[in-house]
Amino acid sequence: MSQLSELRITSKEGNGKSSATGQNGSRFDKTGVAEAPRYSCSMGGAYMCTLATFGAVPIIHSGPGCVLAQNFGQNFAAGLNGAGPNGNTSTPCSCLVDEHAVFGGEAKLRGLIQSTQELVKGSLFVVISGCVPALIGDDVAGVVRDFQSGDRPIIIVNTAGFKGNSYHGYQTFFDSIIEQLLTEQPKQKGLVNLLGIVPYQHIFWKGDLQVIKNLLESIGLQVNMIFTENDGLAAWQRVPAAELNLVFSPWCGTDAAAKLEQKFGTPKLEFPSVPIGPKDTSSFLRAVAQQLGIPNDQVESVIAAQEFRTYRFTEYVADMVMIALPHAFAAVVADTSTAIGLTRYISNELGWLPEVVVVTDDPPSAARERIIQYLRDGLESAVKPEVIFEVDSHKIRLLLRQHTAQIILASSLEKYIAGDELNAMQVSVAFPVYDRLIVDRTYAGYRGGIALVEDVAAKYGGPL
Repeated sequence: MSQLSELRITSKEGNGKSSATGQNGSRFDKTGVAEAPRYSCSMGGAYMCTLATFGAVPIIHSGPGCVLAQNFGQNFAAGLNGAGPNGNTSTPCSCLVDEHAVFGGEAKLRGLIQSTQELVKGSLFVVISGCVPALIGDDVAGVVRDFQSGDRPIIIVNTAGFKGNSYHGYQTFFDSIIEQLLTEQPKQKGLVNLLGIVPYQHIFWKGDLQVIKNLLESIGLQVNMIFTENDGLAAWQRVPAAELNLVFSPWCGTDAAAKLEQKFGTPKLEFPSVPIGPKDTSSFLRAVAQQLGIPNDQVESVIAAQEFRTYRFTEYVADMVMIALPHAFAAVVADTSTAIGLTRYISNELGWLPEVVVVTDDPPSAARERIIQYLRDGLESAVKPEVIFEVDSHKIRLLLRQHTAQIILASSLEKYIAGDELNAMQVSVAFPVYDRLIVDRTYAGYRGGIALVEDVAAKYGGPL
């Protein structure tokens, strides 16, 4: 089940103040239900991390519907994606039923792990425990412990769905990896880890990771993407050897980075989002270079070449931006890091006017003031956006009706209200996305902004 919470902080232009209600940063309405929240449960987040680790085999200890629901609820919703060779209907699952709720499911899990390791080829086995085992008190850790003495790496991730959403599952997955798999490694100079980009929840995650890796390699670094690396287990095992952890979120991945710093002494450098466009990308490269002591001329030569090419190619879309959409009012409906990256780019490089930003990933209350600052401070636009935290899709539609945005960068859930009610262009840029296929498409880096303009222009000018 999803975390069905709803909280709203509104920051009005001019006063810079915000307010929040509720315990632990959440306020449930009378029904305790939200329409189509933009994430799955904690188990779903851990499951997606497992699928994103090449060579990892998920073993789900839960009811049968929990796994099947992730097909359309997470994989397909992330830009019509599949799960790969070890996911969806081929996922080993204990398929707990009524009798297990009475007598326990430990024996069923033990047999499932044994048969999976015999039949399924994998370098890492990940037992993901859901709601039912947590409610009936199965000793899942004890069962898994019996298999950890073998030669096939196996870990347990306890992710009862009621404990949080997909982003919580991402962090729980990292916790389990850190505690059960990682060991001290000699530091490798120039090696960095990439954290805070959540597989499938960030719909451009594959392209984002690759672009960031390419950028950092261009200034002489070695990059451990972890997810999508050819050998996922080896990538995880390299994590303690990194000289620096890079976090691309104001809140998601920060706990993992703190634990890695505490356990292995690896410092962290945090960014509010994946950089989009030349300005933020150049700032990102300079910040990393300064942290790691990379010679200035080595970095500036890369930046100069990339900026020249990017701005030269931007001229091809200048007519569309300046004539067809001059200073367009825009709305952004997305998770924290996507919202921050897009808002900064459309404001500081395209000259659009961000009227409202709706943040949909339910970040913790402690991070919300900082998120508001990222979305308002440093924008070159005279218009500072109203910032609203909301997960309920119906309430988001009501909020958009109060604004006059010409362009809406959002999920595919906003597609029809944009066209049918608001007479606005809409581009699906955030989870869930059911109206476009996304494999390694990305808006990250120097050329990412141009890719965004291409997608907007396709909505405006075509098909003829």
